[in-house]
Amino acid sequence: MKKIFTNSILVKNFALAVSLTLATSLFSQNAPIDFETGGQGASWTWSSFENVANAPLEIVNNPSATGKNTSAKVGKFTCLVAGQPWAGFESKHGADIGKFTLSAANAIVKIMVYKSVISDVGIKFATASGGSDGELKVANTKTNEWEELTFDFSSRIGSGVSTDIDQIVFFLDFKLNPGRTTDNVCYFDNVTFSNGVTLAEPTAAAPTPTKLAANVISLFSNAYTNVTVDTWRTSWSAATLTDMQIAGNDTKKYTALDFVGVETVASQINATTMDSFHLDMWTPNATDFKVKLVDFGANGAFGGGDDVEHQLSFTPTAKAWNHISVPMSAFTGLTTRGHIAQIIFVGVPTGTSVVYIDNVMFSKIAPSSNVAAITNTNISVYPNPANNNLNITADNAIQTVSITNSIGQEVVTVAPNANNTVINIANLNSGIYTVKTTVNGVVSVSKIVIN
Repeated sequence: MKKIFTNSILVKNFALAVSLTLATSLFSQNAPIDFETGGQGASWTWSSFENVANAPLEIVNNPSATGKNTSAKVGKFTCLVAGQPWAGFESKHGADIGKFTLSAANAIVKIMVYKSVISDVGIKFATASGGSDGELKVANTKTNEWEELTFDFSSRIGSGVSTDIDQIVFFLDFKLNPGRTTDNVCYFDNVTFSNGVTLAEPTAAAPTPTKLAANVISLFSNAYTNVTVDTWRTSWSAATLTDMQIAGNDTKKYTALDFVGVETVASQINATTMDSFHLDMWTPNATDFKVKLVDFGANGAFGGGDDVEHQLSFTPTAKAWNHISVPMSAFTGLTTRGHIAQIIFVGVPTGTSVVYIDNVMFSKIAPSSNVAAITNTNISVYPNPANNNLNITADNAIQTVSITNSIGQEVVTVAPNANNTVINIANLNSGIYTVKTTVNGVVSVSKIVIN
């Protein structure tokens, strides 16, 4: 039932595709360790040590799915008062994390912790023979909230045990002088390996959609009641998903993105009356972003002979919210739309793209009775032709303005809530554009030429 997409190539044997992705990815270790279904860590063989009866690592619900970490599942380890200061747990040799060499590309290790005490957190690598250069320790600075700690293993690159590493070891409460006075419950999550380059993140939420709820099928948006989505990251995806909030707004974050599948197989979407597909995306580094819609056909099943699909490619503006709004007719290969079961997002550069997603939805045009010719309303759009700025004035407050290009892509959307607004259009290509201005719930439409 699954489809794998590496850029625009369909790989039917998804098990083989996933194994190839892991084998040829930038980092050979299996990461991030996130304990989510289809992710890393949850099914590993963890063994604890020096903790009296060696209480095991547990996979539990996030005790505080807020702030830096809104993941569903996390690891939990209770460091017992009677245990040794270095009580901890480790992955299985020859499995779990795989085998890798420490290098500049993966020497920066980050881990999220949630603890009730301030104490050192330790991380150690080991080889199949048991060799190790010892642990690095970093103390948390906060209690009862998620905090991300950074471990720099750069100085270990090229050491005698920096190759053929096949085990990772954790000490979540390395408590020396004084030792523990109570059993300390420690949670951890989202262990990542990188070169230490910090990418920009959005500080403002995606714009709130203003379309009428009656004209929308929303998959993900705080502005509407969302339909059921099976998963926002299928097991055959090559990406990491983090559910997070930006300025209080729910957002999907995909890191290490090659391709990711979103599925509505159990509740397939009937978009036959919908005119457009929309989403907002923000990226610090993706140079190309693709969206594919897949319809399973009348039988509602993958591979039944009536599946159809189409992929579109977009060049996003970095470090800004890109409002992608395209007519359904642009998905020319999507000849049926009554059983949409998959949406696939693809990022370039492959495997390193970071993309934030919000407001994923289908919509239809409001009834024609709500659309008025500009000559029948007191709205002015000028100059025409325009070069750098477009002025719009009205007798009453302008609720929204949207500008679409000749193929129906919405390239500008603003909500001025004022009687006049000036829109910077200097970055738009020359051509004919449609301007829709909403005042008192009535949409006025005009055409402009941008030189």
